[in-house]
Amino acid sequence: MGHSGLTILELKDSGDVRGNSFPVPADWFSNTFPVRDVHITTVLPGHIRGNHYHVARHEVLIVIFTDQWSLHWDNGVETTISRRQFDGNGAVVIRVPPHSSHAIRNDGSALLHLVGLTDGAYDPAAPDAFPREVAPP
Repeated sequence: MGHSGLTILELKDSGDVRGNSFPVPADWFSNTFPVRDVHITTVLPGHIRGNHYHVARHEVLIVIFTDQWSLHWDNGVETTISRRQFDGNGAVVIRVPPHSSHAIRNDGSALLHLVGLTDGAYDPAAPDAFPREVAPP
């Protein structure tokens, strides 16, 4: 089963004196990615969210940061685990295809903010999230 892997885009800050503003390109949410579920979360310093993959749903993650954090992922079972470190102040958007395990680790001392969008509705009776560790504790 072929997987195209994650797509990562560092967003440009178009903010002003009021604060930051990070527009996400419209083509990330075209007809090929109808948003069906949105969740907003935070990650405390030293903690991890994720270490799971989805079988049926695609996910887009938006990470807003003011300190260090890292993204960890694979491209399916028995594939190499990749890691990318981010520092400073900014925002990143990440497209996660099915079968790619992914995790966000807060490596800094400031609160990390995440927005998750999926193309399938969340069903607590049948959650489409299966554990596979890519970021060890």
